Amino acid sequence: MIRINLLPHREQKRQARQRQFISLAIGLAVLALAVVGFGHVIFASQIENQQSRNSLLKTEIAKLDEQIKEIDKLREQTQALLARKQVVETLQTNRTEAVHLLDQMVRQLPDGVYLKSLKQVGTKVTIVGYAQSNARVSTLMRNIESSPWVERPELVEIKAVAAPGGGKDAGKVNEFTLSIYVKRAAPPPELRGATETKGAPAAPPGKGAKAAPPAKGAPAAPPAKAPAGGAKA
Repeated sequence: MIRINLLPHREQKRQARQRQFISLAIGLAVLALAVVGFGHVIFASQIENQQSRNSLLKTEIAKLDEQIKEIDKLREQTQALLARKQVVETLQTNRTEAVHLLDQMVRQLPDGVYLKSLKQVGTKVTIVGYAQSNARVSTLMRNIESSPWVERPELVEIKAVAAPGGGKDAGKVNEFTLSIYVKRAAPPPELRGATETKGAPAAPPGKGAKAAPPAKGAPAAPPAKAPAGGAKA
């Protein structure tokens, strides 16, 4: 006997597949939400951990900035103290410079040369004076070149003028302007203590010792001659 199924079996199968699809979709959605939530929790934890580390780094950086500022202040103070120390040592070394300069002017001045003024700026000394002839000025420059305390004589100007204080009938003399430079000991590569130079003037470059004092009974060097109208030194 042949059996014929007249029930809507195809519709039932379709509905069963739809129920399975819906169940699977809901399960996947729940799984996706769980994965997203878990990932969010992990990321939030990592972000919070990184933020705490950033805060710690900012705090440490602020401390280091304060320490760097203090170090900079100490460095500035150290540089200022070293600069002052160098100035003091320079003054200590060159304290007898003016004495040696005037002494050399007395010793190196030839006859027939008179000084009008002497001006020093740093190591440069500008001399204005009168000479009876150009040869006297040349002699003065040669004497300066052989001096242990001054060097590099440079003739700036020389001209014939009336002798000062001689009236209308006075003869002509040569007024000259000469530049010379004082020899100074080169500063040491490292700042030495002031005790190294205290009590003894520095020797000029290229000279091992100061000039020996004149022997007993020897005449002293003559003082610088002044023009008739008076000279400034």
